[in-house]
This record gives sequence, C-alpha cells and structure tokens, in this order.
Amino acid sequence: MDEANVRAAVDDELLFAEEAPRQEEVPQEVWKLLIVDDEEDVHAVTRLVLQDYEFEGRRLELLSAYSGQEAEALLREHADIAVMLLDVVMETDRSGLDLVRFIRDDLRNRMVRIILRTGQPGQAPEKKVIIEYDINDYKEKTELTAQKLVTAVTAALRSFRDLRIIEQSRRGLEQILDASTGLFELQSLKQFVSGVLRQLTALLHLKESSFYLQISSFAATPQPGNGYRVLAATGEFESSVGHALKEVLPVEVLEDVELAVREKRCLFLDRAYVGYFCTSNGSENLLYVQGGQQLSELDKDLLRIFSANVAIAFDNIYLHEENLNTQKEFVFALGETIETRSRETGNHVRRVAEYCRRLAELAGLSEEDTQLVWMIAPMHDLGKIGIPDAILGKPGPLSEPEFELIKSHTTIGHSILKATNCRVLNVAATVALEHHEHWDGTGYPRGVAGDEIHLFGRIVALADVFDALGCERVYKAPWPEEKILAYLKAERGRQFDPSLVDLFLANVTDFTSIRKNHPD
Repeated sequence: MDEANVRAAVDDELLFAEEAPRQEEVPQEVWKLLIVDDEEDVHAVTRLVLQDYEFEGRRLELLSAYSGQEAEALLREHADIAVMLLDVVMETDRSGLDLVRFIRDDLRNRMVRIILRTGQPGQAPEKKVIIEYDINDYKEKTELTAQKLVTAVTAALRSFRDLRIIEQSRRGLEQILDASTGLFELQSLKQFVSGVLRQLTALLHLKESSFYLQISSFAATPQPGNGYRVLAATGEFESSVGHALKEVLPVEVLEDVELAVREKRCLFLDRAYVGYFCTSNGSENLLYVQGGQQLSELDKDLLRIFSANVAIAFDNIYLHEENLNTQKEFVFALGETIETRSRETGNHVRRVAEYCRRLAELAGLSEEDTQLVWMIAPMHDLGKIGIPDAILGKPGPLSEPEFELIKSHTTIGHSILKATNCRVLNVAATVALEHHEHWDGTGYPRGVAGDEIHLFGRIVALADVFDALGCERVYKAPWPEEKILAYLKAERGRQFDPSLVDLFLANVTDFTSIRKNHPD
C-alpha cells in the first residue's frame, strides 16, 4: 500500500473511531464581573482585554447588560457579582446613577464593587458623583487603557474579597453571640460550632466549606462512614448536618476522614485540614476544613487549639445531657411507683407525658417549655404517696371523708416538691397543686379559674383525664373512645380550657396514636 493510501486509511480510522468518553469537569470557582453599557464595542473590547484574566487562581465570568433595566434583572439573579463596570448615560442621561441607587438602597447590596466609567464626564462630574453616590472608582473611558482596566478590576476584586471575609467573620461572630446565651443546649452548641467554623475559614482564607462530626460511641469498631454523624457544617456541607457521613459526603472526603481515624492524628492535606481528637470520655471527633493553600505553622496551631477546645465543649454538653437524662428517668420511675400504689399501670404516666408534650407543641409553647411540661407531667400525682392504700385501692365509691382525704394528694404533692430552688421541681409543685382545678372554678383544692390556673396545670389536667377514662381502674371499666371524646366536648369551658380542648379534638389521631404506642 502506497503512502497516500496508508494516510487515507488512517484518516478513515480516526474519522470513524468512537469518541473517547470525556471526563466530567469539576466546576471552577469564578469571580463574576458585570459590564453595563449600551455600546456593543465597549462590551467587546472589555471581554478582549479580560478574557485571560485570573485573580488568585480564579478566572472571570463576564456578564453583559445593555441597559439599566437589564442590569437590574442580572443583579437580582446573581447576588454574588463581585465587580460592575458601569456606564452613566444609557437609556437616559442618568441610568447608571439610578442603577447605583437601586443596588445600594433597594437590593441592600454593599458588597459589589462599582467602577463608574463614562464617555461623557460632564453628565456626571467626578467630585459630585463620588460624594453623592456609593461608587468605588471613577474612570473616564478615554483614560482607561487595557492596563489601567486590569489594575482597576484587580483593586476592586481585592476589595470585594476582603469585604466578603469581613462579612463571613461578622456572620460567624453573630452566631457565636446568639449561641452563647444557651451554650449548654445541644442545638445552641451546634450553632456555636458553626459560627466558629465560619470564623476560622474566613480568617485563614480557606474555602467556606467545613464540618464537625463525632463518631458514634455506640459503634466500638465502626465500618467506614457508619456511625459518623455531622453535627455542624458550613458552605456546601451545610445540608449534611444530622446525616451519616457516608450518605451525604463525597468519596474523597470520606477517604480523608477514614485516614485520620485510622491513624488517629490530624492531617494537613493539599485539599483540606482534617483535625482528629479524642475527648476524655473516649469519643472521637473530627473537624474538616476545605482549603488548598499552604497553611502557616501559626494557622495549624490555631486549628489544633480550636479542635481541642470544641472537644471540651462537647464533653461538657454531653455530661449535661447525661445528667438531664438521668433526672428524666428518675422522674418517670417515681411517677410509675406512685401509679403502682394506686394499682394503675406505669405506662399511664408515660402516655400522659407524651400527651402533654404534643398539646404543648400544638399550643405554640417554646421547645424549652414543651420539654419541661413533658418532664414534670409524671409527678402530678406525687402526693398520692401520702394517701392510705385502702383508699387508693378501694373498688367501690368513696365516702365523703375518704374523698376529702384523696383530694389532699394535690397539697401533699405541692408541699413535697416546692421545698427546693430547682425550677423544674417548682413548676412540678404548681402542677401537682392545680391539675384538679377546673376552668369554671369548681375544681380543687383552691377553686381558682381560667387563666389563674397555670397553663401546665391545664395541659396536664386534660391529658390525665383523657388517659384515665380509657384505662381500667379498680372502680370502673375503660370507656370507649367515642364516649371519652363526647365527655371532653361536654366539659369544654367547664372542667377544661376550651382552647386546649379544641386543639386536642382537631388533632385527636395524634393522641390515639400515642395510646397505641404505649399500651398497658
């Protein structure tokens, strides 16, 4: 075969060869620059000058608008525009200046750097414009050479970068201050860590994405990614909070984490810092911060110190949570003991607590108060400890003196619980005293009415009666659900707070589900 035929065969082979699959390109971060000018040539020349421009390893994404109106639409769509090259005279003699007002006053955008460049300086004198309008640079088109344009854009980008770092730091500090009022609440501590993550990434000029996770103490030898739960995060990792690491994070991130866990040490990698630290209670914790730039030794020390301090903070909160859980279990055990004395099941107090929590949620109580009423509900009948067994377990009707004696369980419970400085027990004392008061004032022991009865007492009263009517007692058979609901409706505004009855009846399936989930 001669040389020409060989070439033709090779060309045919190349022409009809299957195209090699392209590797998916990872999106590169860019600086967004908006050109606003009604002259096409200005757009073309600007793009030509800046086509290969890069600042800190990131290229420009050039957006074009030919009127103030078009620019408004783009600014609404792209809140992260870094720099705007703005003409003054477009559809009107002051379109550019009107756009500046729109950006600063309507959009409240103080970040974008505005370079005003005009071919008609008489329409917008520099001194007047600089004083009256929030612009960052002023250039006449005749003086704006290619080099001066690059210089102006670079200065503007530097300014935008620094402002963004300050804003990130401000947001981080704000989160820290918000969280500091409730540092020992787990959710607030997550806020606190998230705020400090923002501070770190801003001050060290790292990327915004970072996360803090703890390896579950329930898995002594966790499989890769199992038991790793994200507790706080920033940037692209924010949606991973509360999820298992393996479910939500990229493979390469998981590999970095596994390496740090396996070697039980901090890693300073090209793409990230992975801080590993083990707390005094044996839990393993990791801090992952994206960033490819070389960290100084001072930066590394800062990251190590931060990691250690956060570990101590989490140790404190988990100790607090453990103590709180112990208190809750004690309260439920105490409530169950009292119910056992009166031949009622321990699950009665658990159901009443769950009814109270749901009612409190429906009534719009705060998360703290909702948890509080759930915790104190099991203690509402604590005073029964002072009532003789013969009366508590009597199968027949009570005599008048016996009923007067059993009514005293409200004041007995109040006396036991009130002698403390603990807020939880003080509120429990009030509920023990008031859970037999009636909305219309006909209850006992004091005969108070309406809003004079503590809201928690009103909630416990409704929950207690609903459950008691559906349970078998020594003195009665359980009522069917229809009869119970009819009773609640009949006693709306008499025995019970009418607004709570309305909430209960509108969401009755929530309460019947609780009963099914905690059977006797």
